[in-house]
Order: sequence, then structure tokens, then C-alpha cells
Amino acid sequence: MSTRIAFLKGHGTENDFVIVPDPENALELPPAAVAALCDRRAGIGGDGLLHVVRSAAHPDARHLASEAEWFMDYRNGDGSIAEMCGNGVRVFAHYLQRAGHVGEGDLAVATRGGVKSVHIDKEGDITVGMGKALLPEGDVTVSVADHSWPARNVNMGNPHAVAFVDDLAQAGNLFTAPPFTPATAYPDGVNVEFVVDRGPRHVAMRVHERGVGETRSCGTGACAVAVAAARRDGLDPAVTGSPVTYAVDLPGGQLVITERADGEIEMTGPTVIVAEGEIDTDWLAGIETVNP
Repeated sequence: MSTRIAFLKGHGTENDFVIVPDPENALELPPAAVAALCDRRAGIGGDGLLHVVRSAAHPDARHLASEAEWFMDYRNGDGSIAEMCGNGVRVFAHYLQRAGHVGEGDLAVATRGGVKSVHIDKEGDITVGMGKALLPEGDVTVSVADHSWPARNVNMGNPHAVAFVDDLAQAGNLFTAPPFTPATAYPDGVNVEFVVDRGPRHVAMRVHERGVGETRSCGTGACAVAVAAARRDGLDPAVTGSPVTYAVDLPGGQLVITERADGEIEMTGPTVIVAEGEIDTDWLAGIETVNP
């Protein structure tokens, strides 16, 4: 392992990440090390970790190297691997611009959920193409304490259960994953969103992210919520030929979600890099020794 490991800390609508630049994929980042880095008391702290690697250097992304130079090797806060993270992609792009790898305008970022199109606006907001939503058939129910609600099954490259409620407080503390039925709907777990209306095409949400708990923001969750709200409201751009835009309020800020007539979904919002420094490699080696 390198004797010096650089890191940055950033967030998108307060969905925060430890950023580890490693263009040639020279670092080993086992789950225990990632979880320790993301620990808010004993580590740097974050909802997840953005491992910045050139696509050609990573076995999970080499097949995408001709489409995207950079691969977002994303890890959840518990160290597990995730397919995609919408806010993570936006912060990832912010880092690439800050480091001088890209400029304003369009770029492609490889993820385990496919190649994502990103636009860095001259005003600072970053838009990411999130792909198309899949709406699996079948009834789903989510529960908190003695309350249960029907939920819309939406897949944004990762699974979501979207429940419309009367009050966001009904979601409880969201420290643990809300139970859902049937169990077969989400064999690998699910992100659960609780949603209330704020106005025409304007909603607010709270989310439990699998592997993390409640987070201040979730980009794929905001997209899933916008799609679920549109269908609930009788709006389907593929049918009408007109795009639909929803403002989605999260505890950490607001994201603007647009579903185009071709089904592609775009998410726009702010990002911030708040700090940079170096990881103590002796500390990290100790973590790996204790948790082989």
C-alpha cells in the first residue's frame, strides 16, 4: 500500500462522501477499511466512498473504457459495493473538474450501473443522466412500527420502494431498514423512500438507504420518487411526448428531476468539496489487521 493516501470530502445536497483518488487502481480498499473511513466518529465520515479510478485500470470497468475514461468505484458506508449513486456521480464529476481532469461541459462516467452522461454547468450545478426507470410489476408494502403503506417498485439501477405518506414523521427514525413484503421483491435489500406533497410537481422525501441508514439526500431515490409521483399523477412522458419535471426536497437540499419523452431521467443540483488531506496509513493498516 502507498505510504501516502490522499482523500477529499464532498457532498451533494448533504449526501456526503469520502473521495479517494486512485487513477491506476493501486490501492486495496477492503470493506472493513471503507467502513472505517466512512465512520463518523472514528473515521473521516461519509454516507459512502468514491474510489476514483481510470476505467481501463479496473476489472469491473475495463469493458467501458472506450466510452468513459473514469470509473466511479462506489462503496456504501458499510463497505459493501453498490451499483450506482446519483449524488455520488455529481460529486465525482466535481472532483474530476477540480483536479483538472475535465472542464465545463459534457463528460461520461462509468459506474456499475452503466455509463452515465454528466454536464457541468458554468454556474456550478451538475446534471447527471440517470438512465431509464424500470417499474417492476407486483404489489409491495413497507412498514414502520404498526403502520403499513403500499409502495411503488422503481429500479434506477438499484432498487427502490416509494411510499406516499401523510407526514414524513411517520417514517420513524430510519436507522434500520423498514420491513417490506413480499421478501422476494428485493432479495438484496432496498432503498425505501417516504414522500409527501408540497405543491404541484413538488414533493418532499426521507430515505433509508440500504447499507447506510437514513441519509440527507439520495439521488437515485429522488429520481425514483419523481417517477413514482408522475405515474401517481397520471403523467407519463413516453405517452404524452412531453417531459415532466419535479422538484424534490430532501433534508439536505433540493434536486430537480426531469423525465424526458424517451424515458431518460436527468437530475440537477449543487455539489461541494469541503476538505482534502491524507489518510494515516498506519491507522488504516491497523484496521485491515483487525478485520482481515
